[in-house]
Amino acid sequence: MAEQTDTAVDTSAGSPSVLFVCVKNSGKSQMAAALMRSLAGDQVEVYSAGTKPGDSVNALSAQAVAEIAASMEGEAPKAIDPDLLRRVDRVVVLGSDAVVHPVEGMRGTIENWETDEPSTRGVDGIDRMHLIRDDILARCERLLSAMRGH
Repeated sequence: MAEQTDTAVDTSAGSPSVLFVCVKNSGKSQMAAALMRSLAGDQVEVYSAGTKPGDSVNALSAQAVAEIAASMEGEAPKAIDPDLLRRVDRVVVLGSDAVVHPVEGMRGTIENWETDEPSTRGVDGIDRMHLIRDDILARCERLLSAMRGH
C-alpha cells in the first residue's frame, strides 16, 4: 500500500478522490483513509484532515485498522488544505462535531457520516475501536462502490 500525501495529488488523471475529515484527524478520519486505501489501492486518491488537528494519531485506532491489514503508519494529524478541498471529488465528514464549509471553486460534494459511537453505550478501549472500524469499513465499501459507479 503506497502512502499518499497531500502534495502528490493529481486528480486530472481520472482517479476519483476523497477527503475524510473529523475534528482532530487522529482517529475516525485517519481510520477511514486507511481503510479506503486498503480497499481501493491506487484506484482512489485518499486524504484525511481535521478541523482542529490533534497532536498524534490515536494508537487504538491504528491498532484496530492494522488488525485487518490496513495501515495508518507514517500518518499525522493535519489541517484541511483549502486547495485540496477544491480539488477532491468528495468530502466525507465523520461525526457531528466537525463542520466543513464549502470554499470557492470547490467541485466536490460534502457528505456527513454519523458514525457509531460505542462510548455512549459504555463500550471503551479496543472494543470501541473495533465497532467504529467496522462501521467505517462498511461505509467505505459502499462509498467505493458508488465511486466506481456500481
